[in-house]
Amino acid sequence: MRIDLHSHSTASDGTEPPAEVVRRARQAGLDVLALTDHDTVAGLAEAEAALPDGLTLVAGMEMSCARDGLSIHLLAYLFDPADPELSTECARGRESRDSRGRLTVERLNALGVPITWEQVTALAGDAPVGRPHIARAMVAAGVIDDPAQAFTEEWIGGGGRAFVRRYAPDPVTAVRMVRAAGGVPVLAHPKAAQRGRTVSDALIAELAGAGLFGVEIDHADHDDAARAHLRGLAAELGLAATGSSDDHGDLTGHRLGAHTTDPEVYERMVAQATGATPVRRV
Repeated sequence: MRIDLHSHSTASDGTEPPAEVVRRARQAGLDVLALTDHDTVAGLAEAEAALPDGLTLVAGMEMSCARDGLSIHLLAYLFDPADPELSTECARGRESRDSRGRLTVERLNALGVPITWEQVTALAGDAPVGRPHIARAMVAAGVIDDPAQAFTEEWIGGGGRAFVRRYAPDPVTAVRMVRAAGGVPVLAHPKAAQRGRTVSDALIAELAGAGLFGVEIDHADHDDAARAHLRGLAAELGLAATGSSDDHGDLTGHRLGAHTTDPEVYERMVAQATGATPVRRV
C-alpha cells in the first residue's frame, strides 16, 4: 500500500479543489490519502463525494499551534469533527487567520506592495486566508517571481518586515484536544529549519508524554541528517514514524506520493482512532 498522510486543497491553502486532490492521488498510485487542510475539515465532504475507486480517504486536519513564538503544526487524524472543544478551537484559529491576513496586507502596503485585501480573498475563495494566498497575490502584482520568495525576512517569513503573529494553542493542549476528540495526533515536519520551525527534542518528548502518536519524518523539508536524528528520537520515545508529501498542488509542484507511510504504522493509527473511520470506495 502507498499511503500519503498530509495534503492540502482549496479548503485551505492548496491550489486545487478537494475533488481534484483525490483524483490526482489515485492517478499518482496512492491507496490511502489524508486530506489535512489548515484548521478546517471543510473540504472532506467534497473529497469523499469524489473519491475514486480503490482510494481510501482519511479525514484529517493540520492544526496551527505555537510555543514561545515558535509556529508548530500538528496533524490530527480521524477525530470526531463535531467535538465541541476542538471545533471551537479551530474556529478561533480561522478567525485569527483572517485578522492576521488583513494586518499583513496593510504592512505590505506600507512597504509599497500594491495588493489589496479583495485580491487576496479572491484567491482564497471560501477558505480561510493564509500566507500562501498573500504570496500568490504578490506574484500576481509582479513584486516577486515565486510564492516561496515571500517567506523571507524581507516580506512575510517569520520575523519578516510584514510578518504578523496570530493566535494558536499550545501544542500540548492541542494534542490532548485531539485525543479527547477520539483522534490521533502526529507532529508535522518538526525539523524544517528552512521554515524556521525547528522543534526541540525536549518539546517532542513533552508532546509524547501528552499523547502524541507519531512524528512526520519523511518530508521534503527534512534532509538526511534530520531524518536520521528523528528516527532515533522517535524510537527512543516510542513514537511512530510517518512520511507524507505535504502537497499543496501548484505551490509544491504536485508531489502527492513523494513520501509515504509504512502500512503497519497506518494500521496502528487507525486502530487507535475512535472519532472517525477511513472511507473507501471499492
